[in-house]
Amino acid sequence: MTKLLAMAGLIALSGCAAAPKSAAEAVAPEAAAVAPVAAEAESEAPMLATKASYDAAMAAADERQRVFDDPAMSISLQGELVQGGLVFGQTLPGATATLDGEPLMVSDDGRFLLGFGRDHGASALLVIKHVDGSVVRRALDIASRPFPVDRIDGLDQSKVSGFTEAQLKKIAVDKEKKTAARAVTAPETFWAGGFSWPVTGRISGVFGSQRILNGEAKTPHSGVDVAAATGTPVKAPAAGIVRLADPDMYFEGGLIFIDHGQRLESAFLHLSRIDVKPGDRIEAGQVIGAVGATGRATGPHMHWSLKWMGTLVDPQLVAGEMPQAELAGSAGN
Repeated sequence: MTKLLAMAGLIALSGCAAAPKSAAEAVAPEAAAVAPVAAEAESEAPMLATKASYDAAMAAADERQRVFDDPAMSISLQGELVQGGLVFGQTLPGATATLDGEPLMVSDDGRFLLGFGRDHGASALLVIKHVDGSVVRRALDIASRPFPVDRIDGLDQSKVSGFTEAQLKKIAVDKEKKTAARAVTAPETFWAGGFSWPVTGRISGVFGSQRILNGEAKTPHSGVDVAAATGTPVKAPAAGIVRLADPDMYFEGGLIFIDHGQRLESAFLHLSRIDVKPGDRIEAGQVIGAVGATGRATGPHMHWSLKWMGTLVDPQLVAGEMPQAELAGSAGN
């Protein structure tokens, strides 16, 4: 009997542990658990609002960075970042720009040029300021290039050194003509249509080569030479405005300057014929003159120089590979 009463007590204790005494007692524990969470959420509401505002501000900052301050988004550069390279730039409309602290011409639609001389250092700094005041600074790595040495003999010594007083006077007058022709430049981006070879044939002289003329070290070659027969038509490599057209310059002989806009200039030397005059607006591919051997030259060839903001750059990098053409006759430099 005692054993049965003990078992009944165990069953009763077991039942009390497994089931709530009432419905109110079943809900109470849940309510007790929820109440502190609600209170905590209420106390954190200001913090959450602050965080939401912060996140929104950071999202706006990220968007601003993506649109205006990220060089990959606001600046596009086409061309070779190399000694002698000419680079075509595009940024947002209304921007201003400097290269190594020098102001650049930027068109209303954001087009601009960069040029790096034969002996440019290993780096350059491009700074773009947008209309909203944001600024992009891009460090540019400028690759170095090897340049050959050209020894040219057989030139008229009067074109190399030992100038007479009359020759020096002629050289000074020619220099004034060139300076005056470069005093103005078109704001239009005539260069934006690209460049093609003015004459096709064998390249007989390259940009930047050190010149040894009649045994005397002179300045590096300013452009590219293409061997061609006298009278071969020379075509404008790009659209522009003729700034100088003179048949009798002391060193250059027949000389033409074409302004391609934003201080980018093509020069054609040693021409036997000139078909344009200063002020003419010309289109790409238009015949401007003919190959010759006038001025300081040992034979007929086309000499083409490109100068940007007073810095000589390599036309061959701009024009690209020479189209297939029948090789012209031999030419001097």
